[in-house]
Amino acid sequence: MTAISLISRFDALLSDLDGVVYAGPHAIPGAVESLQQLAGVGVGLGYVTNNASRSPAEVAAHLRELGAPAEDEQVVSSSQAAADLLASRLAPGSKVLITGSPALAREIELVGLTPVFGQDEEPVAVVQGFNPGIGWKDLAEAAYVVSAGALWVATNTDMSIPQARGIAPGNGTLVAAVTAATGRTPLVAGKPEAPLFHSAAKRLGAERPLVVGDRLDTDILGGNNAGFATVAVLTGVDTLESILAARAAERPDYIISALSDLYRPYPEVTHDDGTYACGDATARVAHGAVGVIGSKDSLDAWRAACAAWWAATPDAPAAQAPKLAWLGH
Repeated sequence: MTAISLISRFDALLSDLDGVVYAGPHAIPGAVESLQQLAGVGVGLGYVTNNASRSPAEVAAHLRELGAPAEDEQVVSSSQAAADLLASRLAPGSKVLITGSPALAREIELVGLTPVFGQDEEPVAVVQGFNPGIGWKDLAEAAYVVSAGALWVATNTDMSIPQARGIAPGNGTLVAAVTAATGRTPLVAGKPEAPLFHSAAKRLGAERPLVVGDRLDTDILGGNNAGFATVAVLTGVDTLESILAARAAERPDYIISALSDLYRPYPEVTHDDGTYACGDATARVAHGAVGVIGSKDSLDAWRAACAAWWAATPDAPAAQAPKLAWLGH
């Protein structure tokens, strides 16, 4: 590794899981090897996940099965971030209604709070996380406590989760049911909110972490919300086209093809009189379109295009794809 590699600018990597480390049950080619290299260059590693139904130990065990370096404490879940958030606002020993999994209840215990499971136990807060066993009675119990004015924290608000048979309702849909019943909205600990990333950085003692993810709406937005540098990797959900079109809040600082690119120098993007250059490619915005001199297969050409379009639309509140004109060299 040279002093100018991308990862050398940071003291820790905060990594998403699905779409970055693995896709389904299998590791993404080259990802495990790239993660294994971090220790040798003195960069810390943490994993950040919105999954509140599995314990960090279970997630870490799965990562180790794939060959990735993963001690239990390197996995930071939205359950842990929710517990940290509650602990920062409640007196030790305070009762918290658990609307979620046993793993969530355990995290509440670990921060010195008391998990309870009914309104009759007089909880002062509610924590809501995904559990496929949740039913109407559980949601009703949460609604009773929330509507009475209790502090309400959701681990995450992902509206859907991919399952083998298709797309299923995620924790966000269950949170929305309680919102619909009570008219209240919870504090959110997981992506894309900042607490999950702050918890992970604090655990690693990181001052300059880099957040890597494949999704703009959770990983990149969350890292940006936390005030950390962000890098989008092209091994999962988002594409070069969707990254170019991203709204301002979801734009990454860096774009890489795979985790192995972390160990390469990141090309500087320069600009002169409205023309943005990266490597051998240049891009310029005119009449709402981006003209690119470079190959459509070149990542540098897309980096230049992003820089030009984002400079022209610095406050974009919604995704907007420009027309692209590929002019070649």
